[in-house]
Amino acid sequence: MSLHLLKLCVGATGIDDLRGWVSQRSMAAIAAGLEPHTVHTTRMTPKRRDELLDGGSLYWVISGQIRARQALLDITNHTDGEGIQRCDLVLAPQVVDTVPVPRKPFQGWRYLKAEDAPRDLDFGDGGDEMPDELRAELAELGLL
Repeated sequence: MSLHLLKLCVGATGIDDLRGWVSQRSMAAIAAGLEPHTVHTTRMTPKRRDELLDGGSLYWVISGQIRARQALLDITNHTDGEGIQRCDLVLAPQVVDTVPVPRKPFQGWRYLKAEDAPRDLDFGDGGDEMPDELRAELAELGLL
């Protein structure tokens, strides 16, 4: 069973904002001749690396709710320019909408068990064009 990470998406106003950031980073990577992966750098390295890389994702908390996820592709370590150890979470370029789940603020990241992870939203009916606020409200009411 997969294990996931949960992290606050600081600075993002919504899923579209996160998608814009991921798209920018992916395009910059492609322009540099690299794979279009997104890298999110953290201070601490997860100890449960193998479980996370066995189909895990990074779930993003945006405006107090788990709203989206990106698949974890790799977890690497490096030393920054100041000699401090850092951890890079290598993420797939796709941002997947999830059922909104309220979450209180926290620092750093947290492990998220597969059974506690919100399900992905299915937009087979064209709902991906729905505004974030309306989608969140309908999901909160159990209508999505």
